[in-house]
Amino acid sequence: MADPRSLTLADFPVHRPVTTRWSDNDMYGHLNNAVYYELFDSAINGWQAEHVTIDPTRDPTQGVVAESGCAFYAEVAFPTPLVVGLRVTRLGTSSVTYQLGLFAHGADAADATDQPICALGHWVHVEIDARTRRPTPIPDHLRALMETAVAGPDA
Repeated sequence: MADPRSLTLADFPVHRPVTTRWSDNDMYGHLNNAVYYELFDSAINGWQAEHVTIDPTRDPTQGVVAESGCAFYAEVAFPTPLVVGLRVTRLGTSSVTYQLGLFAHGADAADATDQPICALGHWVHVEIDARTRRPTPIPDHLRALMETAVAGPDA
């Protein structure tokens, strides 16, 4: 992959506006590192919830986070409007790897397509059997949604 700092929102098939709160800023005046993970988690789960029916308390399978990480490139702080770009970089039998870009845009901007990336995260979900807690194939309805966000070969 080329320099991740050259990624733009256009490189991500899914765009999720996210909001922050005053309390998300830390003593240095920018978002606390843990907040980025909350934004990524909300972007993934919000996208899924809008397109497929998932009930983690009743479904026979559950997606659990097996790995996550984040590279920070620029500070952001409340109340800057933010967008998380989401794409699937690997779709296996029982796991999916997401790449997530965090982009800031001014209140007067129509979107964040020309803004530099502020952070780049990766997130691995493993689908497990809710009863046995062992990996199981991703259900077809969820796989079909994930396929809509698969990134190109340069990802």
